[in-house]
Amino acid sequence: MWVSNKQLKLGRGIKAFALMLMVLAATPLPASAITPIPTPLPGSSSYGLEATKPHLPPTTGATISTPSSGASYNTSPITVAGICPNDLLVDIYDNGVLVGSIDCKNGSFSIQITLFTGENDIIATVFDELNQAGPDSNTVTVTYNNANFSAFGQLITLTSSYARRAANPGVTLTWPLILSGGNGPYAISTDWGDGAPSDLKSQPAAGTFEISHVYKLAGLYHVTVKVTDVNGVSAFIQLVAIANGTAPATANNTVTKVSTVTKVIWIPGVVAVILLFPTYWLGRRSELHSLHRKLEKNMADFREL
Repeated sequence: MWVSNKQLKLGRGIKAFALMLMVLAATPLPASAITPIPTPLPGSSSYGLEATKPHLPPTTGATISTPSSGASYNTSPITVAGICPNDLLVDIYDNGVLVGSIDCKNGSFSIQITLFTGENDIIATVFDELNQAGPDSNTVTVTYNNANFSAFGQLITLTSSYARRAANPGVTLTWPLILSGGNGPYAISTDWGDGAPSDLKSQPAAGTFEISHVYKLAGLYHVTVKVTDVNGVSAFIQLVAIANGTAPATANNTVTKVSTVTKVIWIPGVVAVILLFPTYWLGRRSELHSLHRKLEKNMADFREL
């Protein structure tokens, strides 16, 4: 059977295409080239996606500059201050117990903490937004000679498992705290840092209790909790609360309302309307006078002819 050149070329092309498909089928694809097809959620036509962008934990820690190691105190609380990587959370630990947290601003931090009777080994640890810890700071050891301990024999300790808690604005933020020592009942005062009146409550005995609050605006707030027992012995802790979202760009989380006043300048318009008619009349009069002079000149030229 006679085969034309065109049919021969077509047959060769089909064979080459089939061979290429066979090679591709036999060659395994690398894992990076395979895109998995998401499985829909049961009973739903939508897809769920969750991702985390990890990064390395902080490599630079905080440094405590105040107080100096070896200092002795007769009163508590004291101020702990130093330098730190900007925008990280700084947790303060005393004898291994969380006694306060503060956000690092402009490369420094300053916070008041309640001391334990006797020796206090104080360190600061920084945490990023993923709660990854950086290196511990230098250890500062101070001594607290507690006069109330000699009188009542009971020291109050107030701490928490959470240095930072967050909730959306309008949603209740709940914070568990741990109270030990002292003698009940206890008076508890909480300043939530948003300008609202302090919350007051009573705790009959030591143990775990909760405080709660609803923030109206997004932002970062410094929460201060103070506990006083029946003998007047007190302790407090400072923590960091976050109301999720973008904080207003004004101080103290207050929104400034801008009012625009529109003034209508009507006097120049009225003057312009009043002057419109005289201007039009003077213009018409000047135009007629010019035409009259041209007509007289043309008549004089005609008479001379």
